[in-house]
Amino acid sequence: MNLPLRKLSSQPYVVITAFCSLLAIVGFALYGLPFFYDFYKEEFGWSAKVVTSGNALGKILVAPLFGFIAGWIIDRYGPRRMLIAGALITFAALFGLSRMNSLGIFYISYIFVALGYVFGGPLPCQVLISRWFTKNRGKAMGIAYLGIGTGGFMVPLIAAGLINNIGWRLALICLGVMIVLIAVPLAFFIKDSPSDAEVTLKPEPAVPFKSILKNPYFYLLAFGSMCSIGAVGGINQNLKLYLRDLNFTQTEAAHLISLVLLMSLAGRVLMGWLADLIPRKYVMILIYLIVGGSIPLLLLPDFPGRLYIFAVIFGIGLGGDYMIIPLMAGDLFGIKTLGRVMGIILVADGIAEASVPMLAATLRDSAGKYAPGFTVLIFIALTGALIVSFLPKHKTNS
Repeated sequence: MNLPLRKLSSQPYVVITAFCSLLAIVGFALYGLPFFYDFYKEEFGWSAKVVTSGNALGKILVAPLFGFIAGWIIDRYGPRRMLIAGALITFAALFGLSRMNSLGIFYISYIFVALGYVFGGPLPCQVLISRWFTKNRGKAMGIAYLGIGTGGFMVPLIAAGLINNIGWRLALICLGVMIVLIAVPLAFFIKDSPSDAEVTLKPEPAVPFKSILKNPYFYLLAFGSMCSIGAVGGINQNLKLYLRDLNFTQTEAAHLISLVLLMSLAGRVLMGWLADLIPRKYVMILIYLIVGGSIPLLLLPDFPGRLYIFAVIFGIGLGGDYMIIPLMAGDLFGIKTLGRVMGIILVADGIAEASVPMLAATLRDSAGKYAPGFTVLIFIALTGALIVSFLPKHKTNS
């Protein structure tokens, strides 16, 4: 029986679709790939700087070239096609990594990783949810973003099991197939925007994009989010290598990384709930302070439970970090141009997420330990909180 797309489109279906896309493309790919870094080091003799440089190169090349284009396509044609394309591109990326035997293939594969993230990750999901929700947008975004934490929690355990049984190369192919199976079927039937009969959206005037680019709040939001995303990425991309420096086994490292992502689920629910109760500016500052305040635990002398306390606190901050940015952008500039606004902000965030982890890894290679790099991450996160403090606390479309 052929059901029309509108029959399958509803607010719960939209949230489930975004949840699955974020679980696969962000949870499995973004948080899963760093779990393989130590295998690259062992097999190819690469340094920490080199194994984190693939993510950096991909984001730096792709974000400026495709971020705004992706936002424009979503605003004009809707997010459905982008979600499907992003999943297929991500599969191609993981397949390439599974077959690589040189830095050239490594870097090409990471360009595809970045393309999959831009086309099928947070950007189309943010626009999709913003189009379908007004009153409970924070809660809806929080539930959808649980997909990232769920995928991130699952993937170290899945990857460790696959690696132990079939090796890291076949494990990457299996993860790529899972990404397609999880993300594509629901996205195929999604409707890009609701009709008046399906959901009543609060009318809002369109804000000219030129006026957004002249608005200083746009740049405060961009630079503030760059700081926090950079700090979070710096930890995520280096945490497995840091744990291996401490002689954690593959299983022990998988469990601790999974705990971080498990706690991010609680963080997303908590921050999404707060975002509907109090000005989102204050929620954003709280998240950034939690991120910056958790990293010093990695620098303290060891004591029982130190890394698990870090995992709990950092995970809560991680949970709200990506989710709060589109909510704040929607408050400041409305949803009619959200795709283009977030397209540019994601370009900036992508550059930070690419460069800051490699900076931390470079400092680690130079010093022989992660203390200098993690100290820089603390400073960056707290700088983000300071920048965000200058944003308005009330909604504005001007």
